[in-house]
Amino acid sequence: MQNKGLVIFLSVVVTLLCFFYLSFTVVSYNVQQDAVAAATTSNGTVDLNKKQAYLDSIWNTPVYNLFGAEYTYKEVKDYELSLGLDLQGGMHVTLEVSPVDIIKGLAGNSQDSSFVKALRIATQEQKKSRENYSTLFFKAYRDANPDKPLASLFANAATRGKIATNDSDSKVISVVNEEIESAIDRSFTILSNRLDQFGTSQPNIQRLPGTGRIQVEIPGADNPQRVRKLLQGVARLEFWDVIEPNTLNNSLLAINDVLVKEQKAAKPAATAKAGEQTKTGDDDLSSLLGDSTKTATDTTATTDESKGLDSLQNMNISPLFSLSSPPGSFRYNTKDTATINDIFRRADIRNLLPRNVGVYWANKPDVIGTTESLELFFLDIGRNGKAKLTGEVITDARNDVDERAQPAVSMNMNGTGTRIWARWTAEASSKSPKGRIAIMLDNTVYSAPSVNGEIPNGNSQISGNFTPEEAKDLANVLKAGSLPAPTKIVEESSVGPTLGKESIRNGMISIVVGFLIIIFFMLVVYNASGWVADLAVILNLIFLLGILASLNAALTLPGIAGILLSLAIAVDANVLINERVKEDLNAGKTLDTSIRAGYKNAFTAIIDSNVTTLIKGFVLLAFGSGLIYGFAVTLIIGILCSFFTSVFFTRVIFEYYIRRGKKVNFSMGWSKNLFRSININFIGNRKIYYTISGAIIIAGMAFLAVKGFNYGVDFKGGRTYIVEFEKAASPAEVRESLTEPFGEAPEVKTFGGETKYKITTSYLVDDDSDNATVQAEKHLETGLAKISGNKVTVLSSYKVGPTIANDIKVSAVWSLLVAVVLMFLYILIRFRKWQFALGTVVSLFHTVLVVLSLFVLLENVMPFSLEIDQAFVAAILTVIGYSINDSVVVFDRVREFLSMKKSTEDTATVVNNALNDTLSRTLITGMSTIFVLLILFIFGGETIRGFTFAMLIGVLIGTYSSLCIGTPVLVDFSKDDNKQPDNKVTTGKAVTA
Repeated sequence: MQNKGLVIFLSVVVTLLCFFYLSFTVVSYNVQQDAVAAATTSNGTVDLNKKQAYLDSIWNTPVYNLFGAEYTYKEVKDYELSLGLDLQGGMHVTLEVSPVDIIKGLAGNSQDSSFVKALRIATQEQKKSRENYSTLFFKAYRDANPDKPLASLFANAATRGKIATNDSDSKVISVVNEEIESAIDRSFTILSNRLDQFGTSQPNIQRLPGTGRIQVEIPGADNPQRVRKLLQGVARLEFWDVIEPNTLNNSLLAINDVLVKEQKAAKPAATAKAGEQTKTGDDDLSSLLGDSTKTATDTTATTDESKGLDSLQNMNISPLFSLSSPPGSFRYNTKDTATINDIFRRADIRNLLPRNVGVYWANKPDVIGTTESLELFFLDIGRNGKAKLTGEVITDARNDVDERAQPAVSMNMNGTGTRIWARWTAEASSKSPKGRIAIMLDNTVYSAPSVNGEIPNGNSQISGNFTPEEAKDLANVLKAGSLPAPTKIVEESSVGPTLGKESIRNGMISIVVGFLIIIFFMLVVYNASGWVADLAVILNLIFLLGILASLNAALTLPGIAGILLSLAIAVDANVLINERVKEDLNAGKTLDTSIRAGYKNAFTAIIDSNVTTLIKGFVLLAFGSGLIYGFAVTLIIGILCSFFTSVFFTRVIFEYYIRRGKKVNFSMGWSKNLFRSININFIGNRKIYYTISGAIIIAGMAFLAVKGFNYGVDFKGGRTYIVEFEKAASPAEVRESLTEPFGEAPEVKTFGGETKYKITTSYLVDDDSDNATVQAEKHLETGLAKISGNKVTVLSSYKVGPTIANDIKVSAVWSLLVAVVLMFLYILIRFRKWQFALGTVVSLFHTVLVVLSLFVLLENVMPFSLEIDQAFVAAILTVIGYSINDSVVVFDRVREFLSMKKSTEDTATVVNNALNDTLSRTLITGMSTIFVLLILFIFGGETIRGFTFAMLIGVLIGTYSSLCIGTPVLVDFSKDDNKQPDNKVTTGKAVTA
């Protein structure tokens, strides 16, 4: 083998990097345990608010020292392998920025009948189309008004300077699309800012490409109503005068005196080391930063009398009231902001400041060296706390460049804003030094530029030390109030900590037990070579978890399923190699020759099977969302890792043994010829297989035609709640208690026992308001309260609006079609015969139809839910991949046998010999995969039980399809003048009927 040194080097380096990244997960877990200990009350319960307060207090504090490098808790969280919401609890929300309201605003809220009709048509069409809303609207409007230019509708006061009455339709469409995109960007900026101050660790927000939707995940959120208000509330953009700190000398000195006196009065908590300053406990503010906060010019802050508020100050102010640029600015290390907040929240401290002074932080920290600091602003909020100007006066804002060609922001105001702005800027510019005006969004200061002169026309430019991205963000913030861009929650799920803990337990059991079974299975079947395969599987798991941690990915239950499936695929590659080596060893070849030939002969099958699985993974990645996305990520990474470990890493180990003349056994005594004495006439019995499969499919489709699909909430829209009773309750009792509150009988199913139930209802599903969700939750509680003497807890909730449910269905159909087409093309290219591609596709559709039929037929038989939802689609795609993976390996052996076919041999006999020859690999791989899926099915928990059941029967059917359906179809469509009758087909070993 060439490049052995490179393989060893990569294995060592990647392993060390994986351990490096995984170490952050261990540190984060320990910090979390410390937080739990700090928040545990005397009765043993955990106060979630105290736990979060503890974590927030150390957010910017170093908690990990690795080889001299210190990492704050924030940095540790950035590197850890985090848990998904289904494992730790929290809230997932998908918001949609309404394009309807944006278009209405751009059209000046026109009441034109054709305009209103076009909006209505576009809204209806969007439910069944993948086109964006604006495209559907313009099509509908043009159909109704083919000769009317769009500029006549959109050229108005709201679009002055952007659309003129003589503009072409293409330009109008371009401007409208830009405004819609800009509105989504503004919403994203505002929500990001709010989430940063939500008070929870590591909120995640991202735009969903190609849609007007924004996805938000807030781990640990336990107040859904607060989250909804936070995400859907109107952004508050305000302008305030900045009060320079040097004008507040008397007040700040008085505050400083109070704090210094408290420090002197505090009793020492411990005796300081010789030569060090004595610390006085948590209230000793001077101890928080020590000498690291002083500048080179700080010569006065050397005694206790100079401590107090000054001791927390950072960077450019020391002593306390010296001037800097900008004048008298206060900057504090980000880890001290909580302490500063506590100081200014105290009533006695507030009383020392004038009543018109408000204290606010900058939106983002400055970085000086390696230290982050936030500027503290004192703003003039007046007597009534009302801003002189708010976001409503802004008509437009855009990122620009100033006279020095540096990034800047330009903004325009309406008439009212222009008059106030002119008077205000004239007053501010007349001050010495020049006055500053703060631009504040949701109580944080984004910018506080100095005013150099009166701005009479409402057109202003804000310049500063902006990056292009910062200028764009500030423009988005300023523009927030110019056009209506309301957001509505179209998908929402909330998982309580109880269900999260249960999921963690189930997931860990699944990983450990599944992993041990794989290890044990390979050992007992392949002897010493099984140990080599086990090392590859272990390394594969380390690589997979380490890479997930480096990507800061979130581990979910479907992600755990993806990990176990990728391990099973890694086993498949090792099985292919070991079976090939066993064949050559049994034929009397030397160990060295057998190993080389085994890797060579198995390589093409491994490549083909991995590529087809990757195709399926990338399709899931492109069309999936949420939990399915997590499954796809882990599966893709696992496939890439397994290829390296199975093909290259194991080869290096085998060659190491060969060079030292050591013997490696590839089987136990009992497994040397395992499954090799089986001779089945697959081709001769194909009509029997066709009949059995046809009967199952016809029965399933007939039942489906009568009953229809049992769609999950994500495919039909609705609200789902997982509830747990203290004592056993019957489904009929639960259903009856909720019929009156919901106005209809909800769907009630057991969820892993007689005390847990899954409740699904369409109550107020078309109402996207926050009040509708609150009302549904109240009705749920009211109805369940009727079951007296049985306490109930809502473990999780899930709501999907009809629009997004339709989008999910459309995406599911597209994902299946795209996966099938791509896999068909790959097989066609690799095997260069359409019969192989046809056999693969027939096998694939057979697998899907049989699994679907069994799902329908067994729906009322199984004691768990069998719904057609996103998880089912992911299972089907996985099964498709497995079926094609199996077909590829079988067809690879068929192609090999056909290439050696003699003129006197018939195709059916040759193909049958090939099937029996590869049967040992097929059955061993199938058994290892089924063992893993059984563990997932038993221990994975109710959340993914339907998913794992679909995969379990799918693997069985997929194996059957490749052997008994796909390959016989290949034979039936192949030209063979010597084809023997069905009952005469031979295996080359024995004649079978």
